[in-house]
Amino acid sequence: MELISIDDVRAAATDIAGTVTRTPLLPTPWDAQTWLKPESLQPVGSFKLRGATHAVARLDPAVRARGVVTHSSGNHGQALAYAARSAGVPCTVVVPEGAPAVKVDRIRARGAEVVLVPPARRLVEAERIAAETGGALVPPFDDPHVIAGQGTVGLEIVEDLPDVDVVLVPVGGGGLSSGVATAVKALRPSAAVIGVEPLLAADARESLAAGAVVVWDVERAHRTSADGLRTNLSELTFAHLRERLDGIVTVTEEEITAAMGRLVRDARLVVEPSGAVALAARLFHSHELPEGRTVVVVTGGNADPNVLAGVLTAGPA
Repeated sequence: MELISIDDVRAAATDIAGTVTRTPLLPTPWDAQTWLKPESLQPVGSFKLRGATHAVARLDPAVRARGVVTHSSGNHGQALAYAARSAGVPCTVVVPEGAPAVKVDRIRARGAEVVLVPPARRLVEAERIAAETGGALVPPFDDPHVIAGQGTVGLEIVEDLPDVDVVLVPVGGGGLSSGVATAVKALRPSAAVIGVEPLLAADARESLAAGAVVVWDVERAHRTSADGLRTNLSELTFAHLRERLDGIVTVTEEEITAAMGRLVRDARLVVEPSGAVALAARLFHSHELPEGRTVVVVTGGNADPNVLAGVLTAGPA
């Protein structure tokens, strides 16, 4: 299977310039060896804008004019809606029932049509709509252009911290971690890229251990509060992670909540559970990680207000 290259990531960086925010690296006040990459500061609140923008830019103009379709628990849907509106084309997003209302509302606010379905039917329904309308299906992660777009996160990390030693990146469907690992390992081969996922949705760790994609059923993965990390790897993202990821660490729900609280109180960042898992690994599993200058990718800030309120009410960890 053909993997993306650093040249693909650089091409994506050119495509997304002007639409996507180049987020800074923020030093943490509690650890001189840790920096945050706050993708929560993107216009749509997550890194997903990178891959969506690049994928839309690379569509054949005649195909793009018929519109774009995707399935998403929220963040990719918002990103594609934003990219589609910027390109002046229609967008339909299939969303699993039970997705955070704040994300669904924002998808609609960006001009996309939302179709709610049972979680297990999200891909099937998106494929049906794309076939019926002639629109282009832009997957959340199982697409080389999406992966290359997400890889620009890694490109920027190495540009801003050339002597980075460790990059911690959340793993859901694997698009972000595939792209980041591609960029970082090409530009800073000595750096370790470590994936982080919830213990309650640890299909990627199991897949890499088994040497093949292991699929967790919807009900099993939906136990985690990190709704953006409930999806399984694809064959394409598995191939990237098997080749380029240095390891995976899992974190508990309690650790995710504590990391959210740390980011909100001490880093002044609004984050969702999925966006806090990488910091949870740094805070609670440092013994499992390589030492050195560490960048934590904070993937998103589209937090359900009730979840965020609960984190703040709970007090410091």
